[in-house]
Amino acid sequence: MTIPAWSVDQQKCLEYAAQNYEFENKLFSSITRSKAWGGSEGRGVKVAIIDSGIDCRHAAVGRTVTGGVLIKPSEENPLVFQAEEEQVVDVYGHGTACAAIIHRAAPKAQLYSCQVLDRNLKAKGEAFAAALRWAIDAGMQVVNLSLGTTRVEHSAALQNLAEEAYFKNIVLVAAANNAEAISYPSQFSAVISVACHQGSNPYEYYYSPNSPIEFGAPGINLRVAWKGGTYIKATGNSFAAPHITGLVSLILAKHPYLSPFQVKTVLRATAGAGTASRRQGFKQLMQQGRDASNAIISISETALSVAPEMAA
Repeated sequence: MTIPAWSVDQQKCLEYAAQNYEFENKLFSSITRSKAWGGSEGRGVKVAIIDSGIDCRHAAVGRTVTGGVLIKPSEENPLVFQAEEEQVVDVYGHGTACAAIIHRAAPKAQLYSCQVLDRNLKAKGEAFAAALRWAIDAGMQVVNLSLGTTRVEHSAALQNLAEEAYFKNIVLVAAANNAEAISYPSQFSAVISVACHQGSNPYEYYYSPNSPIEFGAPGINLRVAWKGGTYIKATGNSFAAPHITGLVSLILAKHPYLSPFQVKTVLRATAGAGTASRRQGFKQLMQQGRDASNAIISISETALSVAPEMAA
């Protein structure tokens, strides 16, 4: 099994935290996970999942899918894409996996499906832009983007939308490409960029000091929900992003007036060991990071690796 590009080295993240301990302890000591999202279930937070759809009947998703749209060409102009309300289905399974991960972290969040990917996990860049346009206009609070494009010709339109969302207090969480290539919108500072690391604890995530990724979350050899009520083993940055989306939903349910910048700061302050363990036990955390890094080489090679790439 190929480990996705940009995957986060937990050991390096912990070493960075150790080197900057004195400064960060003073800066972030008042921001704890308990204060950030303790007691929150994500209630009422509107989360858009721009993907292949959602299998609403899957037990791992629950009854939290509130609505959905399909991005399709207009009848007047096939080059212009628009959102139309449709029965929510998943044509591949990828969107269901993301929805289930979000639901696990934030069980009371309201999930909205925005189907843009086809049965081959492909879509036009213009369709992707139309999906983001819909999410902004529909008043979503968080948008999960486990997809992207390496085509620079789409970057300007996507960046304009990302910045519009940012200034409307809509948090975009974007997965990096699984290949070692710059992808959009994960490259933009207006979004929260995410790649995967080893482990399955949904609350174990790290700040990455290395560009272009800001945070690492579980996404290697995970058991994820899939369409038709099934489960598969899968690997990809795609599955790291919804872990962060779930945490963002918890934070916004408890602190609904935070801006994307403030949300990112809270995530930064509570990443890794958080504030619960600073000096005491730090050597143990360092050793855990080494063990996790070494474990990557023994992952089953039967896992599916997916990272949707937008077509031209």
